[in-house]
Amino acid sequence: MAGTDPVSGAGRQPQGPDDGPSVRVDRWLWAARLYKTRSLAAKACVAGHVKCNGTSVKAAKPLRPGDHLEVVTPGGPRVVDVLLLAEKRGPATVARTLYDDLTPVVPKEERDAAVRDRGAGRPTKRERRHLIRFRQRQR
Repeated sequence: MAGTDPVSGAGRQPQGPDDGPSVRVDRWLWAARLYKTRSLAAKACVAGHVKCNGTSVKAAKPLRPGDHLEVVTPGGPRVVDVLLLAEKRGPATVARTLYDDLTPVVPKEERDAAVRDRGAGRPTKRERRHLIRFRQRQR
């Protein structure tokens, strides 16, 4: 769009009853580098992996600053608050300024308990117990 600031989204016309600029959720997730491609972000929305203010959203939902997102990414679940809007993907340093990351930190022991080398075969009794304990804590 002509006259639109790609980072802040300034210059966009309001869409809907709320005033202010907005960006599609899938486009923002891609610009914020939570997903590698926009199509992956859209598929995550369809699968119900993206919640905005506690509600599952479709890819075309308008996103505004101040919205709270809970997103299941390939790297694990993320909880973020939207600070700025962006329609285009930029450098990672700029993408990091678009949101405030509220994701709880998982202790290293729990991360290691859930990770096994591929092709390592069947888990040992000890590894299985660690996995069971880890999965119970996730509920």
